[in-house]
Amino acid sequence: MEVRRLPVILRPDASRVLIRPFSPSDGPSAQPGTASPRGLRIISRVLSLSEEEAQHHWEVVCADFGQRHPHIEAYFLERYRKVASWMPTDAKITEVRQLLIGSYFTQEYSIEAAALFNPSAVEAPDQSGVPEGALRFVLSLRAVGEGHISSICFRGGIITPDFQIELGEPARWVVEARRDVDESFDRSWFCRKAREIGVDGDMVDRISSVLTEKFTEAQLKDAVSHTCGLRRDSNCEAQGERLLLLAKSNFSVHFSPQQRYSERAIFPASPSQTNGIEDARFVKFTEDDGSVMYYATYTAYDGRVIFPQLVETEDFLHFHFRTLQGAAVQNKGMALFPRRINGRYVMLSRQDSENIRIMFSDDLYTWETSDILAKPTQPWEFIQMGNCGSPIETEKGWLVLTHGVGAMRKYCISALLLDKDDPTQVIGRLKDPLIRPAPEEREGYVPNVVYSCGGLIHRGQLFLPYATSDWFTSFALVPLDELLDALV
Repeated sequence: MEVRRLPVILRPDASRVLIRPFSPSDGPSAQPGTASPRGLRIISRVLSLSEEEAQHHWEVVCADFGQRHPHIEAYFLERYRKVASWMPTDAKITEVRQLLIGSYFTQEYSIEAAALFNPSAVEAPDQSGVPEGALRFVLSLRAVGEGHISSICFRGGIITPDFQIELGEPARWVVEARRDVDESFDRSWFCRKAREIGVDGDMVDRISSVLTEKFTEAQLKDAVSHTCGLRRDSNCEAQGERLLLLAKSNFSVHFSPQQRYSERAIFPASPSQTNGIEDARFVKFTEDDGSVMYYATYTAYDGRVIFPQLVETEDFLHFHFRTLQGAAVQNKGMALFPRRINGRYVMLSRQDSENIRIMFSDDLYTWETSDILAKPTQPWEFIQMGNCGSPIETEKGWLVLTHGVGAMRKYCISALLLDKDDPTQVIGRLKDPLIRPAPEEREGYVPNVVYSCGGLIHRGQLFLPYATSDWFTSFALVPLDELLDALV
């Protein structure tokens, strides 16, 4: 079977930076919710400048950074408004001084300075203007920057009629997704989720009684404060914190339609994501009524614990982050099937860190049980195996790309085939890897690794983006008929 590696390689580019909030640390003495003493001192120093000095230093900032980011002045003013309550005086100050203060609470972040890897590819929502025989796709990637923080970034590309890959030059700048303001929650949905994550039922009932049918995070915070103020006990406060964490973990972000795929970056934005959004596995999901939603399972990491979660989008402009719950929601590597099977959602998983498992649920966000689907069998997967993205539907069954870990922690990509109507049945499995690390792919942040978070099929070819040694991203094409023949 011929596996054709394509000459296109995506390498991390440290010059691709975005602007983010910068909050100087006050150290262990910091008090949450209070003015930052260090921030106050910074503001005071800026206020001590004469108008001429402030103008001069603002011009220096503009010369250094004005051409590196779009709408940077608006961002500086936004940062100023965030810290304006720390001002030692309520005297009005000039816009130049506001901009200058904002710049001291802003930083550049090189989003892919360390790595650009673990890709997944899906058919793009918009195929207008694509030549006959070609396909526009969206590539999601795990970008790793300073502090080893992982985020999601994107590229748009085309598979040409002669099966070449066109990606184009990425945008010089990157823009972080904007969080939706005053997003509302449905009271019945929120209370059900709260009970599912173990919040005390009495606490849920008390909070529900003071919430409106639709409420915001700020209104929830007021309700928790009111309820715990009446009870004055530590358990109430702990339960209230869990409710607020639930709200903070279910949120939406958006991009401007004018921003190209390569300009868009989703940076960690909730408490469960503080140290990264890892290994998004996007899939184009078609409901029974024909409606389409793009889902991605991903691993949220807070520096101590990993949380499998879900993000959904219809257009790659608006993204909704949703928590998952249930006894089976644990560990890494969950991958959703692209449609319901016999009326139920189906997911691959690996709760035991060793075997590929399969789960079924009537509720997309709740997963209670899992069963072993495939165990390590060949020497190149004796340590563990897992999926390499969502299953792909073919005429002969569900094609599941897998990864296996063997001696010296070497990762390879392979495949197995599941029955179309009963995906608990493995009807085919490669004895050998589909892709092994080539000599030029062995060196990197984690040596001897090839890995993918999902590919797609186009005109009889499996298009497979894959990561090499946790550093950069490569691409391969595999004839589908040859692969299926080898499986069955």
